Amino acid sequence: MILQRVLVSVLAVGLLAAGAFAAPGHAPGQGHDHPEEKAYGKLGDPKKPARIVQIVMREADGKMLFLPDQIKVRKGEQIRFQLRNNGAQDHEIVLATLAENMEHDDPNAKRLKPKGTGEIVWQFTKAGTFDFSCLIPGHREAGMFGTIVVE
Repeated sequence: MILQRVLVSVLAVGLLAAGAFAAPGHAPGQGHDHPEEKAYGKLGDPKKPARIVQIVMREADGKMLFLPDQIKVRKGEQIRFQLRNNGAQDHEIVLATLAENMEHDDPNAKRLKPKGTGEIVWQFTKAGTFDFSCLIPGHREAGMFGTIVVE
């Protein structure tokens, strides 16, 4: 219970900080200063080779899940995340640090309807531990988050 409250508090602070910089009503990719490279890497080049990592989004036993919820990547490696929502609800995935997680359509995010599929190509240019989450209200709190370890 205490861990859940801490996670909710950290998420709330991150979302409030992200909201302070958001430009309301902007089209995807506009209205923000999106540096090419972030703390957790940069948009990948879909024309270049990439290791495929499949991620499934679903609900089970009152929880919301990503499968897998832990991924290991080599520094500099480009990953083609193949996404599938096997759940009955909309879900999204946002690649970021907890402090930088944002709720809108950036190149590091994808929202899927039930039974929908999508893809994110991302290059991990820096070592560290990074987050992926579903930021639809209540989903992260229901367990829909994971970590990417870049070595």
